[in-house]
Amino acid sequence: MIDLHSHLLPGVDDGSRTLQQSVGVLREMAAQGVTDLCLTPHLLASRVEEGMPARYDAAFEELRRAAPEVPRLHRAVEIMLDRPLPLTLRALPALRIGGSRYVLVEFPRLVAAETALLALTHVASIGFIPLLAHPERYGCCTPEVAWRWREAGARMQVDANTLLTPQRRGERARDLVANGLADILAADNHGDGRTVMAARDALEAQGGEAQARWLLVDNPRAILEDRATTPVEPLQLRLAWHARVRGLFASEDG
Repeated sequence: MIDLHSHLLPGVDDGSRTLQQSVGVLREMAAQGVTDLCLTPHLLASRVEEGMPARYDAAFEELRRAAPEVPRLHRAVEIMLDRPLPLTLRALPALRIGGSRYVLVEFPRLVAAETALLALTHVASIGFIPLLAHPERYGCCTPEVAWRWREAGARMQVDANTLLTPQRRGERARDLVANGLADILAADNHGDGRTVMAARDALEAQGGEAQARWLLVDNPRAILEDRATTPVEPLQLRLAWHARVRGLFASEDG
């Protein structure tokens, strides 16, 4: 499996705090079958022109020396689109997923659908492919809205763990998969136990072996290799009864 969204550079953002914590997570991911991982610390679009922060480079070198051979480490950033993405990005391949045209982007949780559409359209207009992190996080994200984002050139990275939760955000994630709008799954690990394995197992248990491969292997590999992703066939996911019961007592995420 290939995971293109993580916060495992130690001590640089709200993810892993220490080198030991990061190495422990990497070893666990390897044991679960993750072969490649992209390190994507947070970066504001308003800071893109400054390039990769020096402390990110230093943290990567520290992690690279201590990390196991597997998973193979790739680099990028998760860009918060607090302003239009500058053309400077063309000269900064280190900020893009594996140096490809794909750019991992996110918005504030309360972003309006039209605001997101304009921003994603702009990213595509300057020659890049916006890979929208956790679209189900945004309350405005419906299948109809996600179709418009895709038509503007965006691709969707659904959160693997949210996919299996009973809350409203989980419903939005499952709606994306059910409508063939998810392009990849990723764990968004922050130095904790989040993994793509449970989502893979759930997909395969419900007849989604092909979808699991496209979402967790083939499309992520295409992104790393700067190729076009392949649309994933729709799959209706059903939650286990105990997950639905837990949802009755859980708070909504809004």
